Amino acid sequence: MNAIDIRPVRSDQVAATLDYVMAARASIFPQLDATQVPHDLARFAEVYLGSAQGCFLLAWQAGQIVGSIGYLPYDQRFNQLQLPLEATVEVVRLFVSPSCRGAGVAKALYAALLAQARAAGVRTLYLHTHPFLPGAIAFWQKQGFEVLDVESDPIWQTTHMSCAASS
Repeated sequence: MNAIDIRPVRSDQVAATLDYVMAARASIFPQLDATQVPHDLARFAEVYLGSAQGCFLLAWQAGQIVGSIGYLPYDQRFNQLQLPLEATVEVVRLFVSPSCRGAGVAKALYAALLAQARAAGVRTLYLHTHPFLPGAIAFWQKQGFEVLDVESDPIWQTTHMSCAASS
């Protein structure tokens, strides 16, 4: 396997990043409307490039994007969670191309994101995932995340998790 290079998205890479993320999202979540661009992606430059509280990283191999991960300020949209208001970010958009799965790309992406978060003064990382994503919950637990809540919705069973950035 060729070396993986992880680095922040540059402004001239936004279009390619959006293509990658939207295609990955559509393949993993076929039940979502692929024509609807999520709010954070519609405002990508503002959310991830124009804010000290946003970060988006890509994994590259042989000139191709093979993975992504980002964080943005947590917006307190889940009332059942008691997360700190300050220095809390939401980890989003972890995708790894099928050809690179199982090769440590997700772990490397998260380690790079965590380093960025620590440098930015982030204290708490939050994310949510779903049990129908193979290995997702176990992966995040191995990275130090703890389950905060599991919603009872029979389809999504959204699993909310958090981790201290200093862990």
